[in-house]
Amino acid sequence: MKLSAKLTLFLGGSKLLIALLFIFSLPFLVGKIASAYTNAQLRAQKAEVLKSIGKNGIVYYLQGETAYGSYTMLKEEYISLEETNRSTGQDTIKDSQRLVEQDTLNYRVLSFVFRHGGKNYLAEIGKTNKSIVAYNRPLQRFALYLFCGLILLSMLVDLAVIRRLLAPLGHIIRKRLGKAELPFQTGAPSETTGTSDFRFLEQAILKLQRQVNEAFLKEREFTANASHEFMTPISILQSKMENLLNDEALSESLQPRLAEMMQSLERLKKMCTSLLLISRIDNEQFSRTDSVAPALVLTEVLEDISHRIEQKEMTLVTAIDPARQITRMNKDLLFHLLYNLINNAVKFSHRHGTLHIYDELQRGKYLLHIADAGNGIPAEEQEQIFERFRKGSNNSQPGSGLGLALVKSIANSMDIGISVRSETGKGATFSLSFPV
Repeated sequence: MKLSAKLTLFLGGSKLLIALLFIFSLPFLVGKIASAYTNAQLRAQKAEVLKSIGKNGIVYYLQGETAYGSYTMLKEEYISLEETNRSTGQDTIKDSQRLVEQDTLNYRVLSFVFRHGGKNYLAEIGKTNKSIVAYNRPLQRFALYLFCGLILLSMLVDLAVIRRLLAPLGHIIRKRLGKAELPFQTGAPSETTGTSDFRFLEQAILKLQRQVNEAFLKEREFTANASHEFMTPISILQSKMENLLNDEALSESLQPRLAEMMQSLERLKKMCTSLLLISRIDNEQFSRTDSVAPALVLTEVLEDISHRIEQKEMTLVTAIDPARQITRMNKDLLFHLLYNLINNAVKFSHRHGTLHIYDELQRGKYLLHIADAGNGIPAEEQEQIFERFRKGSNNSQPGSGLGLALVKSIANSMDIGISVRSETGKGATFSLSFPV
């Protein structure tokens, strides 16, 4: 999962958690707000009552009585005045019940004592709890909609900011690591970013890639030079041994030993030839201007290898489209590629086995399959078989372990995909995927 996706999920999850906490605490918060608002209203009404009494006098309300009371038609609010012996300064707000016209109602009551005309009076201003709660649900709904809107807006802003901040990192990854093939391409301009960490990362990647390129080029140069230098003494030794074998004075006991030495030299010569060819391929010394018919190249390969097929008394089954043409190829390299694959298929197949070679079109690709009848390749070894000097555990045949490495180098140089399917004891199928 990408870093931007992880950050988006984290921020989304954290905001969801905050939203859940807010939803669960919303009734309590709204209740507190409504209670505080009601208290403020009661105190504002207290100030209006005292102002009115100061203006009109207490007698205007009592009208000769010792107490005064009034409430609205729906009994949502009430006010009462009466003489009291309590001292002034008392001012409380609490929930209590009041009897109004034989109805017991719950009120939020502000009680306070004030002095007027030399007497103390107790005043109460009340508002029913039912009228207070009536505002809670609309207020909760409004707060919830507002909060959800803010959460959604913040998530969109976070997503935009994350994408903008991480865009240089994505460009660096695609530019520097998107095509991780040796040698690395380090000539692209550096990414423009204000984040120092990203600049440091890109410079570190470039430094490592240049070091890897330098080591890779030195190794490739050494392989090419060493293989080339080995060819001359090998050829000289081979020539001298051939002369010795043709010498009539050579004893019969030495002839088998010389023959073994000749075989060893031949294997060493083939290994050097393969290494030189791999080096030339890696150095892109082969052009890709040929238009090739796989059926014709395959015919040439089978002519060269037919004697080995006959020696093992194998059955050859081919089904290749003779009209198929592939462009931007190198015919010689394609010959080497098919030769090595078919040679391996024959080498590792059982006697009297069947060799299948067939092609097909699939999803816009031209596929060529080579299926042998050998012991197969264990699943854990299938990813390593294309490495140099790598031989499978089921491989008891003599060889340098460079054949499939050469195949892989040729395939990479001509943009040919290569894969293997195999089960132990059921043979192996190598598939080549050509661009159409």
